[in-house]
Amino acid sequence: MPFMESYAGDLTFWVLQMNPSIVEPSSEAEAELNSFLDARIYEFNVQTTGFCDGRPFCSIVKDESGNIIAAINGYTWGGFCEIIHLWVHESKRRHGMGRALLQSAEKEATRRGCKQSLIFTHSFQAPPFYERHGYVRQASIPNYPQGHELHVYLKQLGSE
Repeated sequence: MPFMESYAGDLTFWVLQMNPSIVEPSSEAEAELNSFLDARIYEFNVQTTGFCDGRPFCSIVKDESGNIIAAINGYTWGGFCEIIHLWVHESKRRHGMGRALLQSAEKEATRRGCKQSLIFTHSFQAPPFYERHGYVRQASIPNYPQGHELHVYLKQLGSE
């Protein structure tokens, strides 16, 4: 039998026994798998570092019809803030929404004891925006995706 069914809590997945390969989860299982992996890695990180203060954050801006027009999310852990996503609808850009969301996240991170904030952005996304708000490029990864770069930005919180 080439496949074996495995269980991890409530998560069921298939493991290829004979010829290992990457098996893509179904769309229904993807969120559950992401949560499972996040939890396992967080457990390891807590054991290794002793920091068990990880907490997510998010802010959402909706229009009169209830449509999301801007949002930010990320997490804080061990005195550090990582912004995962910051998005503003194209028609609402350059009106201060991104700045307000970013400042709100930084304020919350500072309240939680964070000293630094990290964000990854592609060369075609928002490097000038983050630079205007005190983020300093730490590294660039070429050709991610092909023809572009991924930039790593860091900001010392409380430095404005």
